[in-house]
Amino acid sequence: MAAITGELASDARTDSGAMSRPAVFLDRDGTIIEEVGYCSDPADVRLYHGADNAIRQLREAGFLVVIATNQSGIGLGLFSEQQYYAVHAEMVRQLVPVEIDGMYFNSDTPERPGFRRKPNPGMVLEAARDLDIDLTKSYFVGDRGGDVECGRNAGTRTVLVETGYGHRFPNAKPDHRAPTLVEAVQWILEDAR
Repeated sequence: MAAITGELASDARTDSGAMSRPAVFLDRDGTIIEEVGYCSDPADVRLYHGADNAIRQLREAGFLVVIATNQSGIGLGLFSEQQYYAVHAEMVRQLVPVEIDGMYFNSDTPERPGFRRKPNPGMVLEAARDLDIDLTKSYFVGDRGGDVECGRNAGTRTVLVETGYGHRFPNAKPDHRAPTLVEAVQWILEDAR
């Protein structure tokens, strides 16, 4: 992985002078798809009601949509990267025709976290570099306190959804709480005006 500096997150212009775009970073399990605990089988993939339409609304509003997900099950030996990609492919199939602009995952375990494992901002900063994202106009949506911290650490606004494990984090301090991704997106579209 290339070195990432703090300058990256604060620079909103590309070398060509064009403005960077805002993005919405989404956790996967418990946010877009139902939480099943270490999802490794495409047959277990179920989108939350309205997730496809919510993501479509974000893209129509000009946001890039990027998934940033911890997948410690790989690092723990519970499933393989191939299984992870199969689950991702099934989620994408269910989202069609809605597109995802980027997908980043980290397989570090909680006991041996690296800079890319949430709540650290590595995946978000990597995506910002790769996709020319303006983090100051971006959002992070997830169902865990680590998602909120990751977004904050990267300089985005944050939303905690109550799906998945969201109810287990009453002390998280997101910019907004929402019952589901649908309501989170409604708030983002209002907040971004």
